[in-house]
Amino acid sequence: MEELPDNSVHLMVTSPPYNVGKEYDQNLSFKQYREFLKRVWREVYRVLVPGGRVCINIANLGRKPYIPLHAFIIEDMMDIGFLMRGEIIWNKGASASPSTAWGSWLSAKNPTLRDVHEYILVFSKDTFRRENPQNRESTISREEFLEFTKSVWTFAAVPARKVGHPAPFPEELPYRCIQLYTFKGEIVLDPFMGSGQTAIAAIKTGRQYIGYEIERTYVDLAQKRIKEVSKRLGRRRLFN
Repeated sequence: MEELPDNSVHLMVTSPPYNVGKEYDQNLSFKQYREFLKRVWREVYRVLVPGGRVCINIANLGRKPYIPLHAFIIEDMMDIGFLMRGEIIWNKGASASPSTAWGSWLSAKNPTLRDVHEYILVFSKDTFRRENPQNRESTISREEFLEFTKSVWTFAAVPARKVGHPAPFPEELPYRCIQLYTFKGEIVLDPFMGSGQTAIAAIKTGRQYIGYEIERTYVDLAQKRIKEVSKRLGRRRLFN
């Protein structure tokens, strides 16, 4: 992100690739995967304004053994110097697939938990409080504030076939983070842009966005979706 100046971004929202064999993953060792993500998080730290926020959507992995990926990311973020603000449990049970991966059926031999939740880990740079020297507007409503400050968020996942990406998060997720943690006109960064959900949420809430994506297919997909939304709303675009 060398083209981005220090202290220039107000919020980072992303869901990193899970390194589990999808076509856009690199199948790194777990150690390599953590170091790869830490390189990204260090750059995020550099470009955030003091008090800038980070929201990382992550699911845990595996069953034999279970890998608490969110715990490792928390450790790495705190090692870089981020301050942890909390964690949100995204309850997506209403849209969970009727999986039969129960391990031993109706038996105590080896029952397997079926995850119907993911995490949204929330951090700040240097300080918990954000200054607003330009007196920008908050756009969150009273009802949204009461709902979004809860530690459990309940909304449906989005089907991959609907968006055209193998692991999209719903637009509702970045929308909530943007409304809660930024003022109107500020800059939102997603270093793993994928299908463009963060950018679309930023456009719809009157924020600017910066996105990175290395897979040409998803760059084209995101650009197409962003262009459609921007055309309707007349917003400026920035995408790398």
